[in-house]
Amino acid sequence: MTEFRKALSEIGAVVEAIDPAEIEHAAAMIGSASTIVAYGCGRESLQIQGLTMRLFHLGLNAATQGAMTTPPLGKGDLFLCSAGPGELSTVTALMRVAKEAGARILFLTAEPDCESAGLADLVLTIPAQTMARDIGGASVLPMGSAYEGALFVLFEILVLKLKDQLGETTESMRARHTNME
Repeated sequence: MTEFRKALSEIGAVVEAIDPAEIEHAAAMIGSASTIVAYGCGRESLQIQGLTMRLFHLGLNAATQGAMTTPPLGKGDLFLCSAGPGELSTVTALMRVAKEAGARILFLTAEPDCESAGLADLVLTIPAQTMARDIGGASVLPMGSAYEGALFVLFEILVLKLKDQLGETTESMRARHTNME
């Protein structure tokens, strides 16, 4: 059980270190967007997909980049992307496309001083170990797992904030859940 306590403690410390003002600003950006397209590489993508599902449950027009039904982005829209290690070529390229189209960009990363951060309207910093700094790192979890675990918790908190902001209820969210399972 010691490993569980260490892992949970580490993820909890990361989430507690996130700037609450950045979380509030991120919730406002998400809640006011006409369309949201979200993207992350690797295991970050799994967390992004979960968030996108919940945004849909909240009644927002949200899609994951790369899906067959992903709409185009433009003015009034939001590109929400995660690149824990900072510079990931696919994320940076998509950020440029979104910016050229007039969309706002919410960039989640553990490396807020990276070049890609300069493309974002808001950088939400998640101060966790990622693949960028995993050699000799302090994390009990491998590679970028602390970052990915923190994303899950952060996204659940964002969903709770958005639920209140948008006047949604558990019942209204549940009504949008698929019945095809």
